[in-house]
Amino acid sequence: MLSQKRSASPISTTRRLAPQSAFPLNTLRAATHLALMVGFGGAGLSLAPAALAADNAPAQASNGAPERLAPVVVQGRRVYAGGQLATDSRVGVLGNLDVMDTPFSTISYTEDYVANQQAREIGALIGAADPSVHVASKGTILEKFNIRGFPTSANDITFNGLIGMAPNLRGSTEMAARVEVLKGPSTLLNGMPPEGSLGGSVNIVPKRAGNTPLTSVTATYESDNMPGVHVDAGRRFGDRQQWGVRFNGVYRNGDTAVDKQKQGMNLASLGLDWRGERARVSLDLYRQREKMDGINYFGIFSIAPGVTQVPTPKKGDYQFAPDWATNTNTTQVALLRGEYELSEALTLYGAYGHRKADFDATITRDRLLNNAGDLSVSAFRLMNEGTQKSGEAGVRGHFDTGKIQHKWSLAATRFSSERSYRDGMGPTFNTNYYAPSFGSMPAFRYMGRSVQDKLGSIALVDTLSFMDGKVQWTVGTRRQNVQSSNYDAAGAQTSNYDQSRWSPATALLVKLSDQLSVYGNYIQGLNQGGVAPDTAKNAGESLQPYQTEQYELGAKLDWGGLTHSLSLFQIARPSAYTSPDSNVFGVYGEQRNRGLEWSFWGEASRGLRLMGGASYTRAELTKALDPAHLGKQASGVPKVMAKLGVEYDITALPGLTATGNAQYVGERFVRDNNQLSLPSYTTFDLGARYTTKLAAKEITLRASVQNVANRAYWVGSWSGGDGSGLSGGLGAPRTFLLSGTVSF
Repeated sequence: MLSQKRSASPISTTRRLAPQSAFPLNTLRAATHLALMVGFGGAGLSLAPAALAADNAPAQASNGAPERLAPVVVQGRRVYAGGQLATDSRVGVLGNLDVMDTPFSTISYTEDYVANQQAREIGALIGAADPSVHVASKGTILEKFNIRGFPTSANDITFNGLIGMAPNLRGSTEMAARVEVLKGPSTLLNGMPPEGSLGGSVNIVPKRAGNTPLTSVTATYESDNMPGVHVDAGRRFGDRQQWGVRFNGVYRNGDTAVDKQKQGMNLASLGLDWRGERARVSLDLYRQREKMDGINYFGIFSIAPGVTQVPTPKKGDYQFAPDWATNTNTTQVALLRGEYELSEALTLYGAYGHRKADFDATITRDRLLNNAGDLSVSAFRLMNEGTQKSGEAGVRGHFDTGKIQHKWSLAATRFSSERSYRDGMGPTFNTNYYAPSFGSMPAFRYMGRSVQDKLGSIALVDTLSFMDGKVQWTVGTRRQNVQSSNYDAAGAQTSNYDQSRWSPATALLVKLSDQLSVYGNYIQGLNQGGVAPDTAKNAGESLQPYQTEQYELGAKLDWGGLTHSLSLFQIARPSAYTSPDSNVFGVYGEQRNRGLEWSFWGEASRGLRLMGGASYTRAELTKALDPAHLGKQASGVPKVMAKLGVEYDITALPGLTATGNAQYVGERFVRDNNQLSLPSYTTFDLGARYTTKLAAKEITLRASVQNVANRAYWVGSWSGGDGSGLSGGLGAPRTFLLSGTVSF
């Protein structure tokens, strides 16, 4: 990454968008073997792109070790060789930190990587090559992905650092300049997430106009028959280019790769910014509307006690949902952010966002009754609308006390949400998984309720640096207040709580060299209690917030072209579910995840870019109502995952890159007693990218095939620890993606 002996040089957008390489291996074992050879044995092969310098051999430090390569600079952003990942990311109240100076596990995907992956959703993007992320639902109305074995909801994604401002239910990628992932609980860093995501936090960084004018038009196509178009334009104005405008517009509509399933997406986003000598201000506006027909939400939500075998998974194009199942989801957001430097040592900052979001869905929830595949099906109509307001204000600065440098921040956050629900419950009927027949849309019996949530906090954090920054100790705490009230259709309050707790954290990072950092952290998470489902005796009741803890040890090695990250962690959290005896939803259990993660990324040699790794997660049920569940692996959490993404530039045809990706997901249990399980599965993706110029216009063509072998598999459970069966549904089918971008 950073080197004091080599200066960063600009690299062209063409080079960073240069095509991806074909995955040449037939098995994951071979893929992992290649990653090990290139990742460690090939460390000495670390080469910078040709755009950096004529001499590509890594410089040698005085001790003979390869010197860290300088990061590539693209439109003011520092990226690793290959342009797929940024060298820094936002770490909540700590601000933007270099990867080697961050005492947590983080990763930051660049705009070019997002475009080249052709990922339409956040889950598809972050789950492609990160071994700690398991995408727990495929193509449903609500994105769910597990990080470190705990569920993370799309509704807890932050947008430009503010909670509650990301797209409702499903996040789009076209307006993202970067997508950042911070693993583990982050209450001190970001405040409490509204829906209690624990395993990690995701932040969408909106696009900004660069110094070079940009106009690009991208035509897209996704099988079965979904065409689309994406327009991206940016300009800067003023005598010092202090004013910036960036517009992104997306339209796509058609049939997905799932039989009788349709999807339509409309997105318009506008990013405005002004940068002065001491002040910076930005305003983001966007509206996203998505309509999905023939959509499955829950998969098979629960399994009856007498079932002794899991149904054979169908190919992913199998429509396991009624024709009348649908969802229309709309989000509108305005977000203002600014900062002002009072002096070189003191900066004020603040942000405020307003979101209006609603959805209207008709779905089914299925219960598997026996080994023959018979299902008991309940139909629901879900109508939700609400308004969220989110803000933060703070001051950060630095000072010295003798030989100790301090970087400190004092911040306050406020989030409020008012949501109204008009839910309808339909009849229960029977069908069969192997030959489903859902009939026509039933009549619904409607019920109304509303929820008001208010989250407020204040945080103080200080990073003390010793020995010229080689030792960095971060200490801090956040006082979090949670208020939640539920009301019935008549407006009568049915539940209420008002709780406050301290959430401390500490982290130590030691830079053993420019290439190697080791760190450890202890951080608490605070999660809003779950809401009792409609089937529970206390339906609609919100539980009080509960506290979680993470212990983590890690190391980061930036060895020339490839960077490695290794972490060992433990996270424990209480578990809420419905008691089978009392039918009351409450906190009855505890899940403790202990895991080991290894990730790598960068350029192994000229034109060969790798990203991937492996993880082991022991998700143990340490407390449970049923003694038979104690000590068992939590449902839906694979113990082992391994991933490898490859890009290879074809030297015989400049501008052509072959791409490939392999994902291995280990066994997942579908019951907390571990008596039913899903076998491991491996999927492969192949593709290519070609970049050239025609009449002075840059053209990039991309093609990829996801799940090349059309592997049939069950994803598993997206909630974990509550025996929720096969709620993740069927895996995605073989899907063809095409796109062509013309830049003016």
